[in-house]
Amino acid sequence: MEKTEDNQPSPEGNLTLKLLPTRADCNIHGDISGGWVVGQMDHAAESDASRIAQGRIANVAMESVVFMSPIRLGAEVCIYTRLLEIGTSSIRIAVEAWTRNPTEEKRRKVVDAVFVYVAIDGTGRIRKVPR
Repeated sequence: MEKTEDNQPSPEGNLTLKLLPTRADCNIHGDISGGWVVGQMDHAAESDASRIAQGRIANVAMESVVFMSPIRLGAEVCIYTRLLEIGTSSIRIAVEAWTRNPTEEKRRKVVDAVFVYVAIDGTGRIRKVPR
């Protein structure tokens, strides 16, 4: 994580995914679709949850998703993840999406979310998260 001045916010967690969305990812107004962003955030958090669960997992909830600002075409999108809690069979992960526009140095947080996953076995039944 980069060091910043106290008045400059910075991402919390680990950089899990870095992307450049394309025109195909835009909504009718030319901004990147919220659905696309949430999908990428889910992929990033799934990666962490699967590693922690040591196997198959399923997304069971998005406790919160807060959209703070639109994402412009051409902006670099960075997804950061941070483990919040491991339960008996569940894993809660905080996910942040940050962008940097191509003509700017400043990053900005655009989406903040919490995703919940459960560990599942080969038949799709809930299992314990290994400790």
